[in-house]
Amino acid sequence: MAETEAKKRTGLGALADAGNTDDFSVIDAIGGPRGVIESMLPGVVFVVLFVITSNLQLTIGVSAALAVLQVIVRLCQRQSVMGAVSGLLAVGICLIWAWNSHEARNYYMFGFLTNAFYVVLLTISLLARVPGLGLVIEFIRTLPTEHFRAWLADWQGDRALNRAYTIITALWIGVFALRLIVQVPLYLGNHVGWLGTARLLMGIPFWALAIWVSYLIVATPMHRHKMMQEVSEDDAEAAQTTEMREGH
Repeated sequence: MAETEAKKRTGLGALADAGNTDDFSVIDAIGGPRGVIESMLPGVVFVVLFVITSNLQLTIGVSAALAVLQVIVRLCQRQSVMGAVSGLLAVGICLIWAWNSHEARNYYMFGFLTNAFYVVLLTISLLARVPGLGLVIEFIRTLPTEHFRAWLADWQGDRALNRAYTIITALWIGVFALRLIVQVPLYLGNHVGWLGTARLLMGIPFWALAIWVSYLIVATPMHRHKMMQEVSEDDAEAAQTTEMREGH
């Protein structure tokens, strides 16, 4: 049981396992209940505390203390701290940005930049006909230590799988773009409360929805592709065995 739990992946790593089993959990894919709470809590505290007190320094101090406390608790419990540390770094960047600018709304600026970066990067990947989501998922699934072109041709040559990767890449572009379309006007209008609410609603819930829909799209073609790979490997092994016997 422990071995099974250890093999569970989150984010795009969970999609790399699509097709291996029907036991797919969105909650596990986005970090589990604890991961969801830990990722959302600093943002919830920031927007609620600022709306109530309008005290930016107090809000930043409490949010920072909470993010650090989450890492300390994980360390004390001897659990994996990678997710908590990465979350701490992201929250830290947001808090520093807000502190230096003396504007609460700039807590969300880093999120705008990352979403815009992903939109541009994934759009370029589609224009280059190498869907970005497919590139990342296949890289996680089968790390190309050598023969990169053969690795690339393997999954791109599967039309159904490549089409699925193209669709989910376009889907994720839409998710990132929609966040910007909704949230940037709130930022420009300095509506911190509404901006924080929109950020929370379009954060983990949108992430979970994107993961789930992506799984539904890629699971079947990925399963077929893996089955074809296994057949090809069996055929190659059988051919090699035959050649060895004939050689003797």
